[in-house]
Amino acid sequence: MKKLLPAVVIAGLLLAGCAGSPKMSVEESCTFLKGDTFKPTGSQVQQADQIAKHYQEVADKVAPELADPIQKMADVMKKVAGTSLGDKSAEQLAELKEQNNRIGEVCK
Repeated sequence: MKKLLPAVVIAGLLLAGCAGSPKMSVEESCTFLKGDTFKPTGSQVQQADQIAKHYQEVADKVAPELADPIQKMADVMKKVAGTSLGDKSAEQLAELKEQNNRIGEVCK
């Protein structure tokens, strides 16, 4: 067991380091978002799935003030991707707009 312990400790530290990677500052996050040129491809369902995944990746990187609305947008797009046509409902469009406005308020 003594020989395995250092390997386990090192692996744990590496995993913790990845999981606890620092987020961007608000300023860095806003700059990143303004320069984001992600373009989904494929059918509406495929696009919704790609957008949901992209939003999730972005939410994991940006400052907490921006991560919350982006995460909510990712959740909406996951639901859209789960539909047969990939169409957004009026409620989903309103939610996306509200969260986008929250991002705009932070990144004035």
